[in-house]
Amino acid sequence: VQLQASGGGLVQAGDSLRLSCVGSGRSFSTYAMGWFRQAPGKERDFVAAVSWSGAIEHYAASVKGRFTISRDNAKSTVYLQMNSLTREDTAVYYCAAVDATYYGDTYVSLTIDEYDYWGQGTQVTVSS
Repeated sequence: VQLQASGGGLVQAGDSLRLSCVGSGRSFSTYAMGWFRQAPGKERDFVAAVSWSGAIEHYAASVKGRFTISRDNAKSTVYLQMNSLTREDTAVYYCAAVDATYYGDTYVSLTIDEYDYWGQGTQVTVSS
């Protein structure tokens, strides 16, 4: 599957932003999806993940309650709604996909190495 992320931009602290990631190729609905982010000079970190139907979600502690991951399999798209943004959320955001065919709809992954496919990243900059 090929992934194309979009929706990043420059916003002020407290604003909201919604990222989108469109998948192309086979069987998007059998992939568990995740969002990661990488700030300048730092490692790429887990943000949120969702199972293939959207039934199970998982969030990093730093974004829980502010960010929401969702997906629309009919549109082969996963979203990341980001509210109450702070400067600490400034990073390049990446979407990623992992084949969950053998694991089913209970599977989500928080681990970078488990993901098979990555989007190109979209920059989110939050100013104070």
